[in-house]
Amino acid sequence: MSDGAERGFTLLEMVCVLALIAMMAAVLLPSIPHETSRSRLQAYALQTATLLKADRNAAIRRRVDVATLVDAGTHSIRSGATTDMIRIPDDVQFDALLPQTCNRRTALSTISFFANGTSCGGTIALTRFAAGFEIRVNWLTGRIEIVSRSTATN
Repeated sequence: MSDGAERGFTLLEMVCVLALIAMMAAVLLPSIPHETSRSRLQAYALQTATLLKADRNAAIRRRVDVATLVDAGTHSIRSGATTDMIRIPDDVQFDALLPQTCNRRTALSTISFFANGTSCGGTIALTRFAAGFEIRVNWLTGRIEIVSRSTATN
């Protein structure tokens, strides 16, 4: 039996194969994109619209004013009716066009909703490369809508 071919792998062969796999993974894994995809960007827009709608509904249901805090500096949106908060990743451009005053009061970083369903309005824009979404709050009706926008220049 000694002239027959050896069967199986030696420990050294197994270690070499595992080392090659580990080196390939070390080279390839950093190239896998970890940025926000278009579908994930759309999901953030939907989460934002949902949070705003929940605050509007809370204002109507409770018959009180509810102010949603929009902080472009920290890329966050905090509910005025609950403890919910959305954090937008730093690779997404976050812009907010908000009223400076609302009902004769300073409103700088908020979108306010009133007991009758109206609002002082505002727009939150989430953009990543050529993809983007605007979450718009109508000042008269308080209606919230998501509008897809292309930022590509032709």
